[in-house]
Amino acid sequence: MISTKSAIAIMVLCLSGCTMAPQYTRPDSPVPEKWGGKAGDIVAAKQVDSSATMASELKWREYFVNPKMQKLIELALSNNRDLRVAALNIEKARAQYQIKRADLLPTINATGSANIQRLPASVSSSGRATISRQYNANLGFSAYELDFFGRVQSLKDQALEQYLATEHARNSAQISLVAEVANAFLTLAADRERLKIAQDTLNSQQESFALIQSRYEVGASSELDLRQAQTSVESARVDIARYSSQVAVDENALSLVVGTPISKELLPEGLTEITAVKDIKPGLPSDLIQRRPDILQAEGALKAANANIGAARAAFFPKITINTNIGTTSDQLVNLFSPGSAAWLFAPQISVPIFDTGRNIASLKMSEAEKKIALAQYEKAIQSAFREVSDALIQRDSLVAQQQAQIALTGASSESYRLADARYKAGISSYLNVLDSQRSYYAARQGLVSVNQSRSTNLVAVYKVLGGGADQ
Repeated sequence: MISTKSAIAIMVLCLSGCTMAPQYTRPDSPVPEKWGGKAGDIVAAKQVDSSATMASELKWREYFVNPKMQKLIELALSNNRDLRVAALNIEKARAQYQIKRADLLPTINATGSANIQRLPASVSSSGRATISRQYNANLGFSAYELDFFGRVQSLKDQALEQYLATEHARNSAQISLVAEVANAFLTLAADRERLKIAQDTLNSQQESFALIQSRYEVGASSELDLRQAQTSVESARVDIARYSSQVAVDENALSLVVGTPISKELLPEGLTEITAVKDIKPGLPSDLIQRRPDILQAEGALKAANANIGAARAAFFPKITINTNIGTTSDQLVNLFSPGSAAWLFAPQISVPIFDTGRNIASLKMSEAEKKIALAQYEKAIQSAFREVSDALIQRDSLVAQQQAQIALTGASSESYRLADARYKAGISSYLNVLDSQRSYYAARQGLVSVNQSRSTNLVAVYKVLGGGADQ
């Protein structure tokens, strides 16, 4: 017999939610405590500014300030199908968690039944045909497991961590979506600017071709000059056709990521640099672990695998279930609730695993292997995040220097083209010098567009990899 004190102790143990899962401690980070190399120098320089803000604290509206881009991001957050699936996965995980949590308490059902049976005379004990009737009305529960060893609690904890992980997955998907819209917007803007440069170049070359053709007709220019000018015109037309096609492709890509048709007034006219209202503080790798949703998602999967070990361990111990109900029983329906018709049932059952051909051992080994897999995935997520941030920080300063150099190159190429054109018109040099200078100037302008796009894309990447953009 179990004493009253022992019974109370067991009940308290059950209700306290104890499990046989290993105690969870966050694993040590597999990356250095500080950013190394050039990235570390950049962080040290940036953190001098006390007004800098963590990316996770800076809403995307405060960072992506272009009105058209803001509107497109809003449309994407409402219409993008991938983000919608991520949100629905949260609802699914929440429902799964509620199911597992409900298993901690008994499910009480009210039932009513009738059993009417006729026995023929040949089998009746009285030698006459008889009709027996039994009516029941009961209130109770069946197969309720007393969770002495925390199996149900562990399964509930596992479902909770999976639910929380899906929330982090949704936040990660939203950050990626915001960055994807911004990058698609930048790509379209850059290609539109490239198309405009090609159109301006075509107009300029057509004017030069018309002038040289007039000079050729009066013998002031050679046919070689004429054909070289014609080559420049046709090259510009080729670029216009190529960039026109690319712009159409970019518009389709932007429409896909936004998830709905886009009106023309929301499309960019040219490349505009994305700037941050506040400087972003990179912080330390330990800060990154606390705020990157993909890392938190991986840690949630690790916690879920850890909880599942508790359920696997509990399977080695006895399983106690209870069936019970209270109600009334009568052979006449009108007497079902009469005095003296009360009935009750209490049927506890204990099941002790003795021989299962190694099933429980294999299940435990599998859950332990799943935890090791989740741990490796968690560490890989941290390492990937560390590299992404380091790369983005290094590129940030490098692209600033590239942009300044490209601006200077474009200015010099413009002046060279102007002087070569003036020398040709004055009859001092050949048209070949003009063509070379014009090609250099055209390439420098297109190169400046590429550098500006790369720098803007890097600003988007810095915000994304530092864990910003989850808040609307």
